[in-house]
Amino acid sequence: MNEIRTSNRTIPTIHQYFAPVLIALFIFGSAFTPSDRVPSKAENAEMMQMREYITGYAHNFLGLRYRHGGVTPKTGFDCSGFTSFLLKEFDIKVSSCSATQSKQGMKIPLKSVLPGDLVFFGKGRHIQHVAMVVDRTEEGVFVIHSTCSRGIIVENINTSKYWKPKILFARDVISQQWSQLASH
Repeated sequence: MNEIRTSNRTIPTIHQYFAPVLIALFIFGSAFTPSDRVPSKAENAEMMQMREYITGYAHNFLGLRYRHGGVTPKTGFDCSGFTSFLLKEFDIKVSSCSATQSKQGMKIPLKSVLPGDLVFFGKGRHIQHVAMVVDRTEEGVFVIHSTCSRGIIVENINTSKYWKPKILFARDVISQQWSQLASH
């Protein structure tokens, strides 16, 4: 089995999580249609499963240290290095720069975010941080992100005194690329 080794633990690679998705794509690939129509319930279910795989995989990195400019588990991640690494493992391409990520995909209301969507933080128009949504409940939006002080953590940004005032907007960087992947 392929593994990623960190200083104190072994992390399974993406192949463990991605195999069921590849099988589903192979089996159902011909049923997918172009992205200019509303997806069927089956397509939505498969996209949600992909989103759950991405955020499930992200949990393997909890506790990993922060590193400015970091883009790999070997050295640690900064915020945008972490989100781009996770998405790249599932063939979703985004920049490793949070300012560029903030212009990719489709802008969505925070009340509509899904697992795998990105939330951007900052002041005015200046992007200072990005996090990935893992869940949205009545209690708030839970994200996983690489923070300078605590490394990779999961937290509710709606109850955070630090993050809540810095929330700018959210973006869906998965749906459009998923539709393109699924149609091939």
